[in-house]
Amino acid sequence: MSATVTTEEVFQELHNVIDPELGLDFVELGLIYDVEINQGEVKVIYTLTTMGCPIGPQIEDEIKDFVGALAGVTQVEVEMVYSPPWTPEMMSEDAKFALGFAF
Repeated sequence: MSATVTTEEVFQELHNVIDPELGLDFVELGLIYDVEINQGEVKVIYTLTTMGCPIGPQIEDEIKDFVGALAGVTQVEVEMVYSPPWTPEMMSEDAKFALGFAF
């Protein structure tokens, strides 16, 4: 019997994907928009802080590596989107505090 991966497990692994410029993870930054799981196939929908951000390929590889290492994951698909556009309001309260945002 194979293990069944959960959304919570995927998000836990996504906390390991760090924005190299900001030093915070993609989950806390609000850059992970959705996770879909279908019988071991995981799709992660994410965005970047700006359209011209050059770290897209690096982030895609990290998402695939971290999520793909989970028991029960047979395939990882990554989709980068720019709609809705990311705004600082999407960050967690901890990330806002760490970066000095006050809303």
